[in-house]
Amino acid sequence: MEKKKEVLKDQCPHYRKCGGCQLQNMEYSKQLEWKQHLINKLLGSFCKPEPIIGMQNPLHYRNKVSAAFSVDRSGRTISGVYQSSTHRIVPVDRCMIEDRKSDEIIVTIRQLLKSFHITPYNEYKGYGLLRHVLVKRGFGTGEVMVVLVTTSPIFPAKNRFVQALRNRHPEITTVVQNINPGFTSMVLGDREKPLFGNGYIEDVLCGLKFRISAKSFYQVNPVQTEVLYGKAVEFAGLTGREQVIDAYCGIGTIGLIASGRSGTVIAVEQNPDAIQDAGANAKLNAIGNIKFYQDDAGAFLMRMAEEKQKADVVFMDPPRAGSDENFLSALLELSPKRIVYISCNPETLQRDLKFLTRRKEYFVSKIQPVDMFPFTKHVETICRLDRIK
Repeated sequence: MEKKKEVLKDQCPHYRKCGGCQLQNMEYSKQLEWKQHLINKLLGSFCKPEPIIGMQNPLHYRNKVSAAFSVDRSGRTISGVYQSSTHRIVPVDRCMIEDRKSDEIIVTIRQLLKSFHITPYNEYKGYGLLRHVLVKRGFGTGEVMVVLVTTSPIFPAKNRFVQALRNRHPEITTVVQNINPGFTSMVLGDREKPLFGNGYIEDVLCGLKFRISAKSFYQVNPVQTEVLYGKAVEFAGLTGREQVIDAYCGIGTIGLIASGRSGTVIAVEQNPDAIQDAGANAKLNAIGNIKFYQDDAGAFLMRMAEEKQKADVVFMDPPRAGSDENFLSALLELSPKRIVYISCNPETLQRDLKFLTRRKEYFVSKIQPVDMFPFTKHVETICRLDRIK
């Protein structure tokens, strides 16, 4: 295993309170060994996993930074992250895995609140305006989106506030107000409106441009995402003739990247905001051999199977909970030649691989772990399944 840059826990003063970086007490090379052991233990019965692909520099990799706002017991405005498994905010100005510029912007917003008479939200008392701030930065383009999550659509002096923020950070290309009035643990609400700019940013990934909105999913580690998606397309073994399905397609990243090596691509996603971004991304890159559908992926695949439609390769990148049996059953009915499963949770991946291989119709031929989230216990894994002839 290639030796990576060693980073120790004493670089972070929030280690014991935050709980977000569970492996920060380990040198980075030891973290990779720990994750490799986990993958070998959970998935080694399917086939021998490849050595994990780590990062040369595992610091400040997150291009998406979220901060909760509130007041402490002395009435001082604080911003930071929720302590693990609680709603207690740990004040954070700088984080060793977050983008530096995004952290600076959040600190500036906190400093501006008092002069604009903006009160942070107090979830226990149920009053206050600003709940969260979300910052997304395109590492390939430098574009920056700031999302101000408020309890009310009424934002006093919003234009002057945005101007003051941009005077300090002219690199900000768009500011969005998201309205989330309910008593909920969800960061974003359903309504939003641009306060400055067009309401989205663009980034470059694997040579393609992608439009990213406030609510659309985009991998938080762009350096390792290129490694991950490049390896996934490699596992697919595309020749330029295949019909490909991109299930759980999000804003279309995998499907669009694979389209250059495919005959046609069908991409499915339930989130309407993500589908809107995905269609814009296809136009942005002048890609014409991909079609996007807003639908439940399992129901969509089952209809394809009932209509005797075929697919050569299916990419699937489900959430941490993995796929449900409806989707996996539909996938088996569709019976593609190859399945490329991208997972952020090896426990649910193990469960789903057992389901897909139990009828002896598929076998796992390749397993590649990728360290997308250094200093945390999470690990991304790509698996290739081949249909048994």
